[in-house]
Amino acid sequence: MTSPAERYQLARARTAHIATSLFQFEKTLGFDLDQFQRDACVCLEAGRGVLVAAPTGAGKTVVGEFAVYLALEKRLKAFYTTPIKALSNQKYSELCAVYGVERVGLLTGDTSINPDAAVVVMTTEVLRNMLYANSDTLDDLGYVVMDEVHYLADRFRGAVWEEVIIHLPSDVRLVSLSATVSNAEEFGAWLDTVRGHTDVVVSEHRPVPLWQHVMVGQNLMDLFAGDVAFDEAAPAGAEAGAADRYEVNPELLDLANSETRLNQRSGWGAGGPRRGRGPAKRPPQAVSRVRRASRPQVISALDRDGLLPAITFIFSRNGCEAAVSQCLDAGLWLTTEPEREIIARRVDEAAVDLPPEDLAVLGFWEWREGLIRGFSAHHAGMLPTFKEVVEKLFAMGLVKAVFATETLALGVNMPARSVVLEKLDKFNGEAHVNVTAGEYTQLTGRAGRRGIDVEGHAVVLWQPGTDPGAVAGLASRRTYPLNSSFRPTYNMSINLMAQFGQDRSREILETSFAQFQADRSVVGLAKQVRTREESLKGYQQSMTCHLGDFTEYSKLRRELSDLEDTAAKTTSRSKRSAAASSLEMLRPGDVIDVPAGRIQGYAVVLSADTSREPRPTVLTEDKQIRRIGVQDLGGPLEVLSHIRIPKNFNARSPKDRKDLGSSLRNALHDKRPPRRGAASRDGFHTAVTDRQEAAIAELRRRLRAHPCHGCSDREQHARWAERWWKLRRETDRLAGQIRGRTNTIAKTFDRVSDVLLHYGYLQDTPSGATVTPAGRKLRRVYGEKDLLIALSLEHGAFDGLDAADTAALASVLVYQAKREERGLRPKMPSTALDPSIDVVIRQWSALTDLEEQFKLPVTGEPELGLVWPMHKWARGKALQAALSGTELAAGDFVRWTKQVIDLLDQLAKIDDLPPGQRRLCIEAIGLIRRGVVAYSAIGD
Repeated sequence: MTSPAERYQLARARTAHIATSLFQFEKTLGFDLDQFQRDACVCLEAGRGVLVAAPTGAGKTVVGEFAVYLALEKRLKAFYTTPIKALSNQKYSELCAVYGVERVGLLTGDTSINPDAAVVVMTTEVLRNMLYANSDTLDDLGYVVMDEVHYLADRFRGAVWEEVIIHLPSDVRLVSLSATVSNAEEFGAWLDTVRGHTDVVVSEHRPVPLWQHVMVGQNLMDLFAGDVAFDEAAPAGAEAGAADRYEVNPELLDLANSETRLNQRSGWGAGGPRRGRGPAKRPPQAVSRVRRASRPQVISALDRDGLLPAITFIFSRNGCEAAVSQCLDAGLWLTTEPEREIIARRVDEAAVDLPPEDLAVLGFWEWREGLIRGFSAHHAGMLPTFKEVVEKLFAMGLVKAVFATETLALGVNMPARSVVLEKLDKFNGEAHVNVTAGEYTQLTGRAGRRGIDVEGHAVVLWQPGTDPGAVAGLASRRTYPLNSSFRPTYNMSINLMAQFGQDRSREILETSFAQFQADRSVVGLAKQVRTREESLKGYQQSMTCHLGDFTEYSKLRRELSDLEDTAAKTTSRSKRSAAASSLEMLRPGDVIDVPAGRIQGYAVVLSADTSREPRPTVLTEDKQIRRIGVQDLGGPLEVLSHIRIPKNFNARSPKDRKDLGSSLRNALHDKRPPRRGAASRDGFHTAVTDRQEAAIAELRRRLRAHPCHGCSDREQHARWAERWWKLRRETDRLAGQIRGRTNTIAKTFDRVSDVLLHYGYLQDTPSGATVTPAGRKLRRVYGEKDLLIALSLEHGAFDGLDAADTAALASVLVYQAKREERGLRPKMPSTALDPSIDVVIRQWSALTDLEEQFKLPVTGEPELGLVWPMHKWARGKALQAALSGTELAAGDFVRWTKQVIDLLDQLAKIDDLPPGQRRLCIEAIGLIRRGVVAYSAIGD
């Protein structure tokens, strides 16, 4: 029983709540708010900013929707920003359903719908560009919602989030929505510093419990021995593994142990070095006592246990498409007859405007068949419209199984009953890496649909080498720190200088989250330095020797050890240098043997490369076109033979590759000699220098002559001395980190400014550096190659081109090929493009030299892989014809074409651009915004 006073206070609180905007907002919802949602909304109504960190599916977007409600109530504007276009499209549709299409707008890189509306959904880059352009659209802006704000940790695009947070007008209330991060308080403290009063609301609770499983064969087994849901296995701030608190299922541990013993007996993992000239012998594959279930069998098993709909994460687009094909071939059906009719109708409605001749190249019929059966792929290579249809049908419960890449985990509202992870490692573009605890949480967070499912299920597929303890460790850690990826770019720096001048710009950059984190870490580092200095004094006393100065003696030992290490490194460097020289000496037709690495085996050189870091293009034994670099070699290459490459050889033709591969094998079989002057391993010196050998010998003599060398306790003193030197190095390293982290962002800004001064985009004046007319053009160019684009424009790369050539050249400045797609420079589709491409490549080469000189990240290499498809498309060719001869997916082509449109639109809006070039940019946009590209205007 509550007291009369308590009941009175409760009544007063209820009365006060009825008078709030939050009460009116709650009446529009069909559910009660959770406590964290209510707390965040109260902060917002009180006029404060708010950071909400909560698990996926917890409903944090309600807080953003309340910000929109408050803005409309106060007759102010609200911007709702997202990291990807698919999220923007989804949010736009949701807000239109609530407030009507006349009050909601959408702005993405290539789409503009009702941009002056009171509520505008946009990608974060669009808002950043508005802020730098002082757009009138910012007038009367009251609230900005930054959905998925943890994206600021992204190393490629994350800086944009910080730019927006720093530059938004101070009277704009900011709502930051984040996944559960372990340093929410630190991020909130920074927001409080740069944005004013900001409250942090953190919820660790999942509204739908998540259960962890391992699928062994076709049987689903619990990961933990008891009834342990996610909130229990991974409590707030959990650092330790689940095995420390909960018992891992002993059946899984027994299976793992028995497989380990089985593999040890079979010699798995014991592959030896390659011997002789024969093909490398592969080490035996890991074996398992369990027959792994096929993808159709996994889906069938989940269906049998009532765990559909499910998302299966496969870290490969090809894998997603293969999964759909396998399910089709297996005759899998997950839908009822009425469901099939609805799906067929929805799919046909979505495709009604697609050009009929493009349906085959888009993979439409296979996609349609899979959907009708209840399953589909979902990845960035798909047509945006196709992905939207999949998302809607999945949300309606009509599609029961989706095979997706990890991009689906980023905010797109596609919750499922179950999430399946095929593997716990992925390729990140550079190497195969393990899935982190944060990524595991993000991926499995899709499981469990609020208001539909009583519980969600995370399933990891058993495969040889699976460690149940490691899986339990992933499931029990929620360490997902938010670390800034912010660094000044050329465009950011030039815009800051234009608006605030050099000194004020440096001050603004020092308010970034990156500098905030660096400054905080300095406090801890300084404490560590003080502690280590005390320990060094103790070590100094312990290594005192009665025969002489042991510090001097240990220094000689250390110098000797360092010199021996240097000699070893010299040998390694000389091997790398010899490898580079041997690569430089290669000529087309040379037959080589790559002793190890990813392209191990025999290959024939297709094109030479004499640049500073040579990477000649070769055809391997298995008829693959690859580029080989120093990192692929352990020393110099030897040319074994030489063959003639036909003048009309086409690297894209499978027949030409097969014929040349046969010539390669014949040359080796016949033992044809290499050409005269070809590289030989005997011609390279990789030994230690005479000077180094002499220095090593002298140090050894001095060491033996030192008085301490005869001490009976010498080795005991030496152990203390070794500890002293090791701690001294660590202490000096920490002191260097302190120096390096002080004003790090401002120092990078100064180096960026030096590059801009070199190119004349800035000029020195008595009052500081100011922006030149050329610099004003750079202000309106946004992208990873911003300065290269501006330099190419300035040096005439776009001169003398027609509209189709202009589109093709723009593709060179935005396209990013996968590493394995890079190869020979293709012949250009028009003679006018050759000199333009030469200008771009020359400017890129000079720019990267300058960036290395100023210790800045180098600008990415211009890519030519989209030139032909873009030129054909601009000339009016059908999609199939445009993509012929390439391995580019239709969805990728649409996505890159939109980025080309975005760049051309940026160039057309540059104030000082010659009218002829502006006309060509606009004409080029018209030529390529057609067919599936125009049809997918709202997408991806």
